[in-house]
Amino acid sequence: MRLSAIILLVTLGCSGVAHAQSTPPASGAPKFITINNNALLSSRLIGLNVQSASGKEMGKIEDVVFEGGQIIGVVLSVGELLGSGQRYVAVDPSAISIRYTEGENKWQATMNADLEQLKSAPEFRYEGKWKR
Repeated sequence: MRLSAIILLVTLGCSGVAHAQSTPPASGAPKFITINNNALLSSRLIGLNVQSASGKEMGKIEDVVFEGGQIIGVVLSVGELLGSGQRYVAVDPSAISIRYTEGENKWQATMNADLEQLKSAPEFRYEGKWKR
């Protein structure tokens, strides 16, 4: 799964043909940055379990959604939790709180949701250009 996230990022960065879903055109010369200690890497997100504020499992981060060079969504795998096989939902990134706990040396993700909300959420499907 991490490999597919890396492939997605490379594909987005190297796409030569402009499509409506492409990232913005490259601005010319590369701009190198320094990543500060508060940054979050997608490799740490994929596979991370998401819990409710009360500690109930809500699913697992399956994917990060980019559009126009911005993160616009997070795909959660919730089917196993709901007992419905593979089922995915997409949520706004602001709906999930992600933090690193130094003492435990681990990442944690929480969201304010319950099982009923997950059941009624629109399903995201890996179809068409996203087919696996």
